[in-house]
Amino acid sequence: MAKIKKAYECSNCGHTQPLWAGKCPECGQWGTLTEVTLTKSKAKTKQIIDDKSAKKLKSIKINESQRLRSDYEEFDRAVGGGLVKDSVTILTARPGAGKSTLLLQLSKSYADKGLKVLYVSGEESESQIKSRADRIMESLPENVWILSTNSMDVAVNEIKNIDPHIVFLDSIQTFSLAEFDNKAGSPTQTIEVANKAVDIAKDEFKKRAVIMIGHMTKANEMAGLRTLEHLVDTVLILDGESDEDLRVLTSTKNRFGRTGEIGLFSMDEDGLVEISNPSEYFITSRDNAIEGSAISVTKEGSRLLEVEIESLVSKSFLPYPQRIGDSLRKDDLNTLISILQERAGLNLFDYNVIIKTTGGLKLSEPSVNLAIMMSIASSYLKKSIDDKTVFIAEVGLTGELKKVPQIKHRIKELERLGYKKCYVARNSINESDFKDIKVRQISNIKEVINDCLK
Repeated sequence: MAKIKKAYECSNCGHTQPLWAGKCPECGQWGTLTEVTLTKSKAKTKQIIDDKSAKKLKSIKINESQRLRSDYEEFDRAVGGGLVKDSVTILTARPGAGKSTLLLQLSKSYADKGLKVLYVSGEESESQIKSRADRIMESLPENVWILSTNSMDVAVNEIKNIDPHIVFLDSIQTFSLAEFDNKAGSPTQTIEVANKAVDIAKDEFKKRAVIMIGHMTKANEMAGLRTLEHLVDTVLILDGESDEDLRVLTSTKNRFGRTGEIGLFSMDEDGLVEISNPSEYFITSRDNAIEGSAISVTKEGSRLLEVEIESLVSKSFLPYPQRIGDSLRKDDLNTLISILQERAGLNLFDYNVIIKTTGGLKLSEPSVNLAIMMSIASSYLKKSIDDKTVFIAEVGLTGELKKVPQIKHRIKELERLGYKKCYVARNSINESDFKDIKVRQISNIKEVINDCLK
């Protein structure tokens, strides 16, 4: 017979102990221990339920999973070419980034293709979801079902009744299973609900695609245990500031495709709109060149994106000059400024330096280092850079330019877009491979400044 006893579980880390305490001894959080009921049963005798034998790697056949494509190429690009039919995906973002809006738009897209979609929400009522649908959709689809509940058991029953091809769970931290006494959002409930979602997607009789929304912490990390990321097939992050239009959908894990792929969206009153032409969005069209602006090419996944860096260098009247870069880590910005001071001779000790990217794109690849530094130098020297000139190189602490991956592919793309000059590291490329763009191969940052601005 099963034994029942009381215990106390931490809602933050899942630690369990027999006595209550104000502070969890495992994670150090205060006020997180809550009373739970534990049931102990006698251990069952272990049995071998499947007599499987190992197979040679060469003899194993691959079962290709079917891809479900939507009307949003940017979303399909991020997930690797379309949603896999028997996959589990988790989507996380800051509050207000547009997670629910994206899922609702996808619901209509898949429904218009004849697929059944079940949208289960644990945060909003049916009327709230209907109001958003009326705002972002021209016409309401026939094959979309809405269910508002916090019970995963109810959701499972409706999945059996409706038999949908795609299931959306918004959000995973709000659902609970009746067989567990823990509160919704606790580590136990979250993992068990996720396991149930995996079982639904991988059912051998009816494979379904499941997308779950996950909360994000203040540290811009997915809330909950890391186990959640290991359970799912794909992890998507929708990044974007609430006061900006740009939304970047990034794949940080994908068992069915390349990681690091991105999809670009713009948030407006009608929902998320695809950015099909990044050049128009991230590059400012000007009649004349202006000081403080430089262009580079960054690689996100398999995608090449032009990026415009703008800088403002001004005299500081405070003891400590400001270094502001929303698109770049502050430590990286300070490093580049130090290189300009020591290796290029630019006296920036008492100058404020502010940088940003057109469109709000985050800078993470080292290939944009040269463009950032040239943008700062242009603003400091009050000399403009031709808007058909591009800078692609990493800059070391010695001031030397370093080669970047796939440089030929990047320059070919620039040549196709009509750019006329490109600065790269020495010995990076064979200049004879290009006809319509002049490639300047230079060894250090000081030479680039002298060649371009003086």
